[in-house]
Amino acid sequence: MYFIQPTRDIPHLDQVLDTLPSVQMIRIEDLHLYDPTIIAIADVQDYLTHQWTLPTIALALEDEGLALSAAWEQGALAGWIWSKLPANPQEALIRIDAKYKRNQDSRDLPSAAELQKKLLPNPIELLNYKIETLFQPSAYLSGDWYDYWKISDKEVMFYLADVSGHGVTSSLLTSWMAAFHGRSKNPRELIKKLNGMLVQENIEKHITMIAGILNIETHHLRWSSAGHYPPAILFEKDQEPRILTTSSFPLGLTEDLEVEEFECQLKPNARFIICSDGALEPFDGGLNEQLRQLVHHLQNQSFQAPEHVADDIAILSLRRIN
Repeated sequence: MYFIQPTRDIPHLDQVLDTLPSVQMIRIEDLHLYDPTIIAIADVQDYLTHQWTLPTIALALEDEGLALSAAWEQGALAGWIWSKLPANPQEALIRIDAKYKRNQDSRDLPSAAELQKKLLPNPIELLNYKIETLFQPSAYLSGDWYDYWKISDKEVMFYLADVSGHGVTSSLLTSWMAAFHGRSKNPRELIKKLNGMLVQENIEKHITMIAGILNIETHHLRWSSAGHYPPAILFEKDQEPRILTTSSFPLGLTEDLEVEEFECQLKPNARFIICSDGALEPFDGGLNEQLRQLVHHLQNQSFQAPEHVADDIAILSLRRIN
């Protein structure tokens, strides 16, 4: 932390400096040379006069209560009395610094959320197909993710993943997946590659995922699941929805992950839809009832995510147009 040398005489200055041995003394005229994110301790009158932007703890004389109030209104982190410092100033400074950093992190979250959304794939043109998506974090950052990319003129690869937990760590893993999958060319390869990396790095998170590959000429679709729920759902014209249940383990739990591959044919107007488990949250009941309601709303294209959700929601739909 910085200690800004007062421009007026302070009777208790030496005593204060003795209790704060780890601070760096700087002068007001040199403020522009220092890190603007580090907390400074300064005399309240200097703070009010110069109105710098450094995060500041203002110190006042005993009869300067109004000045301290003005400093708080100006943005001071805390206000102390020169002659009556906290019982343990060093611990108090550590607490103030930690709170300040948490607040700074919170202020950065909207920007981080915008950046995360920019990492989502751009729309791509596919002959006879349309990819439709929904992405709604429960807070600023999401632990759900989807991606898709062409691997040839005839084939498109895709996946939807759900990282355990919420918050910054889970969202960082989604960005890691986006950078790491290396444009894999089949679902099993992608799942095994990501699983191996998770296990190798001993990251204490697990990821569920459905990954697939679609041939837009033959309409043949192959997919694999890694412990993902809800399962993929296939909607076909004039047919009951097919819930494509599979059984497997999530990524990151075992090095010897067995990955099965499944396949189906997409008929005209068919929709192959995968969702994160947050898509179940808007519905009441147990898992089976929630899944039934989700299927109903997806079938009728009436699914709407609430404005405020308890869990991240991601949906990826592959729709054959004709």
